[in-house]
Amino acid sequence: MRAVINGATGAVGMALIRELIAEGHEVLVLCRESSPRSKNIPKHSLVKKIDCPLDKMRELSLDGDAAYDIFYHFAWEGTTGEARNDMYLQNRNVTYTLDAVALASRLGCKTFIGAGSQAEYGRVEGKLTPKTPTFPENGYGIAKLCASQMSRIMCATLGMRHIWTRILSVYGPNDTQNSMVMSTIRKLKSGEKPSFTAGEQIWDYLYSGDAAKAFIALAEKGRDGEIYCLGSGAPQKLCEYIKTIGRLTDPTAELGIGEVPYAEKQVMYLCADIEALTADTGFVPQTSFEDGIKETLAWYDETACNKN
Repeated sequence: MRAVINGATGAVGMALIRELIAEGHEVLVLCRESSPRSKNIPKHSLVKKIDCPLDKMRELSLDGDAAYDIFYHFAWEGTTGEARNDMYLQNRNVTYTLDAVALASRLGCKTFIGAGSQAEYGRVEGKLTPKTPTFPENGYGIAKLCASQMSRIMCATLGMRHIWTRILSVYGPNDTQNSMVMSTIRKLKSGEKPSFTAGEQIWDYLYSGDAAKAFIALAEKGRDGEIYCLGSGAPQKLCEYIKTIGRLTDPTAELGIGEVPYAEKQVMYLCADIEALTADTGFVPQTSFEDGIKETLAWYDETACNKN
């Protein structure tokens, strides 16, 4: 299999590169060379890296290169904070997704797999399924939903399989510094006391290595036109996740649980129903949260050593 990954420097993309290499697949990585995270992309004979910012996809041509099979579209601008409601920015992301579909077609890909988000649903009580009604509450979620629907139609027009994932909370090596898991590890490692809400939210976390396996399984067995929720399917209270991170990082540290009030539109229940994903692909998460945090801590310590 020859795979293209657009936006590969996050936790899921980097784990997917490693997993594809391990299985002997060729990988073309599209990234911004100006991004500091691009240096983390593995140097390997099976990996080819090309500088291609989102606004340059329409211009990219790989004349003479053999056709690719799968196109993974992870790249997205404005995923956190106030940028999630920058409507002009989020609208550009929809255009970029369509540009990615057109590029996938030019590269000879037969399957396009997009990375959506639980934000497409809004606040929901109960497990999220592909059939759960979508009522996104911010520009980011609205744009993801729009990108999903428009890219599906465009793929059908171009004769490509279209698979869309709605990702919940993925953690692991190469995660963003402002995620709950990584920010907690960073603060505890630096001797800083983190602060949290009461942590009564029921949450679903999936290790990035398992997410990568799911994306490969979807490329091989996912059904055209389907939406798949991607999570562990086994949630627990957020405070329990926090306590596990604390115990494994610094058992003596104060955790500050209950020091922050809940947000006005706080999501209190987030869990994926992965029944359809398992039925179609056979995917079952293998990594416990504790083992995933151990792997993340090992990566964090190694990265910190390399900076010194």
